[in-house]
Amino acid sequence: MTTSPPDAFPLSQRARRVKLSANAAASGRAAALAAQGRNVLTLTSGEPDFDTPEPIKQAAVAALARGETKYTATPGTLRLREAIRAKYRRENALDYAVSQIVVANGAKQVIFQALAATLDAGDEVIVPAPYWPSFPDIVRVNDGTPVIVASDESSGFKLTPQALEQAITPRTRWLVLNSPGNPTGAVYAADELAALAEVLRRHPRVLVLWDEVYEHIWFGADAPAHLLHVAPDLRERALLVNGASKTYAMTGWRIGWGAGPQALASAMVVIQSQVSSGANAIGQAATEAALQSPDQRFVAEARSAYARRAAFVSAALDAVPGLSVHAPEGAFFVYVNCGALIGRVRPDGRPIASDTDVVDWLLDAEGVAVVDGPSYGLSPYFRLSIAAGDAVLADAVGRIGRAVAALSASGDAASARAALEAAG
Repeated sequence: MTTSPPDAFPLSQRARRVKLSANAAASGRAAALAAQGRNVLTLTSGEPDFDTPEPIKQAAVAALARGETKYTATPGTLRLREAIRAKYRRENALDYAVSQIVVANGAKQVIFQALAATLDAGDEVIVPAPYWPSFPDIVRVNDGTPVIVASDESSGFKLTPQALEQAITPRTRWLVLNSPGNPTGAVYAADELAALAEVLRRHPRVLVLWDEVYEHIWFGADAPAHLLHVAPDLRERALLVNGASKTYAMTGWRIGWGAGPQALASAMVVIQSQVSSGANAIGQAATEAALQSPDQRFVAEARSAYARRAAFVSAALDAVPGLSVHAPEGAFFVYVNCGALIGRVRPDGRPIASDTDVVDWLLDAEGVAVVDGPSYGLSPYFRLSIAAGDAVLADAVGRIGRAVAALSASGDAASARAALEAAG
């Protein structure tokens, strides 16, 4: 005799609290359409289109030849942690002991372990919106409560000291700051960081997670301000999170690191020992070479390319009636305001009722895959990645312009269809 399976597999509350990464979900839908033969431009992921520089790849080959294929120390190889320490001294005028540096399988794991080491049920983490979608879900999976604090274009999509003060409660454990930021490209100026630091001094229990993975991707005349230069007194409650993925086009190598107070670093190592142990040996050898290389031209050349692309895409989409763009100051994303399209109608008669509908229409009509604003905690927007070739981006903005032109403001589907044909 057989029994019927349960309606749903029994999952933990932890698993039920989180959802698939927004980028993964959007990329998956684009991939499904491409598999059907559609010509799809996928601008969903923050992944450099450049290849990893050849000297870094050769360092990995040399490590293989030396037989560096064994387990590594849980907090990272000593050589890589020493290279990270030297990087902080050289580039940031900060000195961390090797024992204060933890290497993991990407910056995301560093963040996960930091929160796992410090959050108890009900503890709160302040996450400014728009945010990287993993921040609130990593809080939730570690039994914490994300406290979303919205910002808007009037503040340059940056947290204000007034909003921070209002969000802090006796349960607040962390503040997350990301500069340059994903998804908006916002960069905090020194005076803005100083104002936030003044609030934090009144709340000594609140830790600061300083996400600087886009540290070298900025478009202004000078490098962005660093939190610990502006407020060095916060050092003993700040975790710096960085990695090789964005700076050196090493996303698939999966190497990230954190640097912070000794007690936190030690706890993160304990957790990592039960999660994954040490990161892969070859990736660590390659990252060591990347950080130690005297030739950092790739970093400057990539930054220049991203700046050119950001300027082009921002101007082109800002010129599309119904769209507007607050130009990014760093990272490699453009966050597009599509609020003026809400209420329009597709040629098939379906209404555009949200930014999610806008995103669906761009993919359906023109094969451009982007990510909707709700995934980042602020509507009505969509995010597209500029980590793609110039020709791809030129094609994408043209397609987006045609898709927007095809929407009918009157609700007349026939008129909208005619507009689509006229746009070519």
